[in-house]
Amino acid sequence: MTDMSKASTGPGVHSLDHFAVQVPDLDVAEKFYTTFGLDVQRSGNELKLGCFGQDHIWAVIKGGAERKKLDYVSFGIFKEDVDVFRGRLEKYGITPDEDNGESIWFHDPNGMKVELQVAAKSSPSSKRIPQPMPCTVGGRAAPFRREITQVHPSRFAHALFFTPDIKKTLDFYCEVLGLRISDEAGPIAFLHGIYGSDHHLVAFAESPSGGVGYHHSSWDVGSIEEIGLGAMQMEEGGYTGKGWGLGRHVLGSNYFQYVRDPWNSYVEFNFDIDYIPEGMYWEPNMDGPAPEDTLYLWGPGVPEDFVVNYENE
Repeated sequence: MTDMSKASTGPGVHSLDHFAVQVPDLDVAEKFYTTFGLDVQRSGNELKLGCFGQDHIWAVIKGGAERKKLDYVSFGIFKEDVDVFRGRLEKYGITPDEDNGESIWFHDPNGMKVELQVAAKSSPSSKRIPQPMPCTVGGRAAPFRREITQVHPSRFAHALFFTPDIKKTLDFYCEVLGLRISDEAGPIAFLHGIYGSDHHLVAFAESPSGGVGYHHSSWDVGSIEEIGLGAMQMEEGGYTGKGWGLGRHVLGSNYFQYVRDPWNSYVEFNFDIDYIPEGMYWEPNMDGPAPEDTLYLWGPGVPEDFVVNYENE
């Protein structure tokens, strides 16, 4: 359990701006993320992942690695807060690897490569209110399958990363980066931003085998229907490996469908997650709910290897 009295009282990061992962085969990655419905831009030995209709790059996938590996995580900060973060890192005993005034690179206490980048807020500033499904009387509400177009997520929602020491991680990300704990569930913790964000913009899971790593990224869609259609488009695209869903989380309340990627991490179709407005104090469940009331309200059972860090196996 993290002592919330240690949490910083000043500025915090406002967004998980983007993250980067290394993979062995960029062609395989391009096919997977294109099938998932993202706007995939290829440049040299990198893929840049965005959402159609937006300019923001949410993830960078780098090719040529021996195996899948988390490269770095980049958080967005406001320009007027740079000196505050610089001072916190110094107080914590962390010397930046690089600091050009707009971007500060360092390694967190567990060895994860992190950037604090001056950037516009990309996390949502309000709750997206779900629209009701159409209801008809005396007619057919469902469209024909031949009329369905590809599901395209509207935005990046959050990511979950592995860490070898959850307590050390929470201490650092609360004290130095100014994040707040939303809930803890055993070895998993969910953190939100103080300027308004979803229930979590980043989460961490303690890795049984040690080491840092990338578990999943989550992408927002507009309905449960789109989650189901997204799952179907992935299956029709050949991605039939054991994922998880359809279901509904307890912590965060969002509906979900996880699809296993070719390297045993996941992408998630996400819909209707809880939102924590700026200035609100969210009472975190620090001890974690009972095991049967932790990860999902309903849905299929959790895959046995769901929290295995394959980057450290």
